[in-house]
Amino acid sequence: MKLLVKEIIIPRQSNNLLFVIGPFITLVFAFFGWAIIPFGEGLSIFDYELGVFFALAVSSIGSYGILVSGWAANSKYSFMGAIRSTAQLLSYELVFSSIVLVLIIFSGSFSLTYIVECQQAVWNIFPLLPIGLMFFIAILAETNRAPFDLPEAESELVAGFMTEHSASVFVFFFLGEYASLILMSTFMTIFFLGGHHSPDLHKIIIEGLMLAYDFIKIAIFDTYKHLESFFNYFWNHNDSWYIVKKDLTMDITEYISTEKDFTEFSSKDIILDGISRLIDYTQGSYILGFKIIIVVFLFIWVRASFPRFRYDQLMSLCWKELLPLVFAYLLFTICLFYSFDMMPYGTSF
Repeated sequence: MKLLVKEIIIPRQSNNLLFVIGPFITLVFAFFGWAIIPFGEGLSIFDYELGVFFALAVSSIGSYGILVSGWAANSKYSFMGAIRSTAQLLSYELVFSSIVLVLIIFSGSFSLTYIVECQQAVWNIFPLLPIGLMFFIAILAETNRAPFDLPEAESELVAGFMTEHSASVFVFFFLGEYASLILMSTFMTIFFLGGHHSPDLHKIIIEGLMLAYDFIKIAIFDTYKHLESFFNYFWNHNDSWYIVKKDLTMDITEYISTEKDFTEFSSKDIILDGISRLIDYTQGSYILGFKIIIVVFLFIWVRASFPRFRYDQLMSLCWKELLPLVFAYLLFTICLFYSFDMMPYGTSF
């Protein structure tokens, strides 16, 4: 809120239009990726059959906003940060797309919903653990997060491509970066952690509510039964309490009749059925959110654990180590599936 009410300061020699549009592109396309996310069974804004291509396009276009704004600022720090970011994003985009190709071969579909449904029996992280680790490294670099935050290295480039931006246009960059972080964590969850699938929360929650109901029933209604017996015995031997006894006995009788109606007319079943339906519709979203939080925690954990790479080490890790390993794993997967006649429908040779 403080940054939104500040004055936007635009350098005199910069391109004013592109200087403002660049951060806006980064933020908007970070939000576009949520359109195809399956939040639960049957819960998605746009269930696109080619959702993987849409995800790759959205993750790639965000780099244009960084490049445009870094060039438009007419500052050597911003321009160097934009060049670094573009080279880094394009390099690790190859790793990202190659890993997604392995997942497409595993599932036989380009739909994110179908990829999630293919993980009902076992999550992809178990048979594809090396690929999952490489994918996590790739999304770290894609989102410019430490230890791969070379485009905005404070010790070298002040703030990188954001050096000249302030106020609301800086907020666009900041929100776009964190929106991209959560979006990439969601892709990690969908591709490797089963998406919205999990142990049966429906059974766990309903059984817990049943136990809670039984406890309340024993604690309240059965207690009133014992109190009624005690008061009846006490007041039958004391005539001075007749009026009070009459009123309290009527109250206790109302409680007991309430219990009787509650059990006979199955209000409990109606309430539990409503809760059951609510859980059925929403449990996938809660499970997906919980898994996303775990992946975001890994982002923060890595940031606090590793020092920043040098830029030559960053590019060497991509081109000389990760990319050959991903290609080798891709060829191995195709050969293994073809040898055992396990190719998914529509992908056989």
